[in-house]
Amino acid sequence: MKNYRLVTILGPLCASLALTAHAAGTTNDPTAPEVEPAPLTDIPPVPVANEEPTVPFPAPDSFPEPEELSQGDWDKSVVLFPLEDPTHDSRFSRLSDEDFLEVAQELGVEVAAIKAVVDIEAGKAHEGFYQPGKPIINFDLTMYRKFAPKHGVSLSSAKKKAPVIFARPDTRKYGSYQAAQYARLDAARAIDDASALESAFWGMFQIGGFNWKLCGCSSVEEFVEKMSRSERDQLELFARLITKCGMLAPLQKKQWLAFALKYNGPRAKSRGYHTRMAAAYSRHKAAEK
Repeated sequence: MKNYRLVTILGPLCASLALTAHAAGTTNDPTAPEVEPAPLTDIPPVPVANEEPTVPFPAPDSFPEPEELSQGDWDKSVVLFPLEDPTHDSRFSRLSDEDFLEVAQELGVEVAAIKAVVDIEAGKAHEGFYQPGKPIINFDLTMYRKFAPKHGVSLSSAKKKAPVIFARPDTRKYGSYQAAQYARLDAARAIDDASALESAFWGMFQIGGFNWKLCGCSSVEEFVEKMSRSERDQLELFARLITKCGMLAPLQKKQWLAFALKYNGPRAKSRGYHTRMAAAYSRHKAAEK
C-alpha cells in the first residue's frame, strides 16, 4: 500500500472566513483549568448525529473559503485515496484499524481521539454508509433555506413543487430515517443540485456539504463523490477539514471543549459534546490495552 503523507499547511488558512476565532490559552501546568475559546464560527461543520436542533443553527452569510491556494498547495495538504489506484477497490469499504492508525499517525493524534468523534457523529457502529454508494446524511432544512436562495432557488416555489423537502423525515412512509432523509435530498436535488448537496451533512463525521472548499475539493459534487466512495475518503476529508480550520491542535492535545466548540459550534458545551467526547475517548483508549 502506498504511503500517503498528510501534511499540515502552516499559516492562517481560515483567515478568509472573515470570522474571528480567539485561540485558547495554553499552559504547561496540567492542573490549570482549560480556557474556553470562542467558537470558530456560528455555524458548526457538523450537527449532533440524528439530532434535529430546537434552535436552528445560523448559516454563514457567504461560503467559507480558505486562503487562496495553488493546486500544488492543495496537493501537499491531505492527500486523498486516489480513485485511479488499481491496487485498491475501496468503494463503500469499511474503515480498518490500519486506516485509523495510518491517518492518526500522519495527523499526530491518537486513534482513540478520532474514534471519539465518530462515536458522537455516527454512533458506536461507526457506519459511514446507509447503502452502498449512499453515505449516511442529515438533510438540514435550516441550511437549505440559507443556501438554496444563493443558487437562485425560490423557497416558496420549491415548497409548492416538493413539500417533502420542508417536512420532517417521514420514517413510516419511507421505511427508515435515512431513506426519509434521502427522499428530501433527492427532491431538493431535482430543483437544484448544488444547493441540495451543500445543505446536507455527510458521512461518518457528518461534515456539512457547504465545507467542500475547506475539504480541498473543487466543487460540492467532488466532495459528495468522495464521501460516496469509501469510509477512508470520509476520514481523509475530515483530516483536511480539521487541518485547515484550526481544529487539529485541540484534537492532538485532547482539549475536548476547544475542539467541540469549533467542530460543533457554540452550543456544543450545553449539549455536553465535550464530555461525551472525553468519555468515548476513554472507552476506546481502554479497549486498546
